[in-house]
Amino acid sequence: MPIIYATLLAVGVMLGIYISKKNNIVTASKGGDNLSCINDIFSLIEKEYVDTINIKELQIKAVTHVLESMDPHSEYIKPEILDDVNDNLHGSFDGIGVSFRIEKDTITIINTIKGGPSEKVGILAGDRIVYVGDSLVASVKVTNNDAMRLLKGPKKSKVDVKIKRRGITELLDFTITRDAIPTYSIDVAYMIDESIGFIKLTKFSQTTHKEFVDAVKKLKAEGMTKLILDLRDNTGGYLGEAVGVVDEMLADNNLIVYTEGEHRKRSYIFSRHKGLWENNEVVVLINEGSASASEIVAGALQDNDRGTIIGRRSFGKGLVQEQFDLGENGAIRLTVARYYTPTGRCIQKPFEGSKEEYLLEEYSRYATGEMFSVDSIHFADSLKYVTPGGKIVYGGGGIMPDIYVPLKNDTTHYFFNKMANNSILFQYAFDYSDTYRNDIMKYGNVETFSKKFVFTDSMFNELMQRTEEKKIKGTEEDKAKARELSEPLFKAYIARNVFGDEAFYPLYEPMDEILQKAIEVLED
Repeated sequence: MPIIYATLLAVGVMLGIYISKKNNIVTASKGGDNLSCINDIFSLIEKEYVDTINIKELQIKAVTHVLESMDPHSEYIKPEILDDVNDNLHGSFDGIGVSFRIEKDTITIINTIKGGPSEKVGILAGDRIVYVGDSLVASVKVTNNDAMRLLKGPKKSKVDVKIKRRGITELLDFTITRDAIPTYSIDVAYMIDESIGFIKLTKFSQTTHKEFVDAVKKLKAEGMTKLILDLRDNTGGYLGEAVGVVDEMLADNNLIVYTEGEHRKRSYIFSRHKGLWENNEVVVLINEGSASASEIVAGALQDNDRGTIIGRRSFGKGLVQEQFDLGENGAIRLTVARYYTPTGRCIQKPFEGSKEEYLLEEYSRYATGEMFSVDSIHFADSLKYVTPGGKIVYGGGGIMPDIYVPLKNDTTHYFFNKMANNSILFQYAFDYSDTYRNDIMKYGNVETFSKKFVFTDSMFNELMQRTEEKKIKGTEEDKAKARELSEPLFKAYIARNVFGDEAFYPLYEPMDEILQKAIEVLED
């Protein structure tokens, strides 16, 4: 579900990663006496503590606490979740090839991947998974992680599922042969008009640079001469992939980023080859959810006076993690360096309190008024930097866009915002799509659906009834504004549920104020 208006960000930022492997973290430690002391303490606890204790669990708690006390991004990764954490950035995983959500305590298929294992055996969008093997997964409070672990597995392994399908009484049996399932970092790439192309990049995985090149080539063939690159809510990923994307937009021998740490010498990364998009216009969209590798891209372009950055101040993560594998004991992601933009900015925001306070720092941006007005943002002169073209930029906590687009702080939007942020509109669109999927499919494609589908008064009344059940009250004026704002978003949600993620953005586009500002800038 996209962030709209005043939706608060659930930040999960732990990226900007170099990956390396070390099988024994202890051998890399310094100070043998200190290490011996720690071992003696654990040995003493194990031998003398009043109750029976799991010493391994205690050691993990200690390591977790130590890492979290150092900085917000160093962390211990448990072995049982390590594959899930790594799969998100590897560009593929082995599974059954579906996107799903837990709906009314049941695994509900949103879409099957084209040509994937589930589509091949006849599983359809809207199907409910009741059993995976002998395990009942419906009405047992199954979680997303539970479902992923049951459905993922080694390539060519088989999994039996029992499916509940609308209109059919008995459960349907399917045997699915797992296969490699690609994961994409580009949500959508399409032409907004005859000259402006739009690419939505959600993460920086192992395949991001190649995906970006392919998308740019595709859109250039369709007539693109101006590019909007959307990095909103992109929490980062591999540094090398971010560098590859920037390199496509910068001339040779321009500094992209440099890194430095106590045990890492300063390392400079420059643009190195003829890029696909060096001479054409580019606008980059960012917001408070854009972090790490996203900030490297935005900072490199801004500091090289390349393109225009539009949106709101980014998250502010200027730390680089390296992953050390611990074999069967999981892994550690350790902060090893800071990264700096070409002008020398470290845009890491301060970390003084708890990790939770750090990750939810966005709340303070609402409290100070920053989210609603650029005049509420103040930078110290000591954080001022100047680009080669004479533009003033600031360090000390995120990338400040060239053009700031605040959230609406309009009382006429309050009722709609509250309804939308409680997922009432999103849930109704899901239920409607699920009930009338076959009818919606008859439109044939999203373009026809967009032109012919009508958001009727009865649909809006159903939406208002659900809103009242959640005890959200509004005046007739509030409801009239909600009627106006709900229609395009309702249609966009339905289009995504039925026609896929790429169908959402063209329909949501008129409501997207940051995107509309980017279009305005490029058309000027």
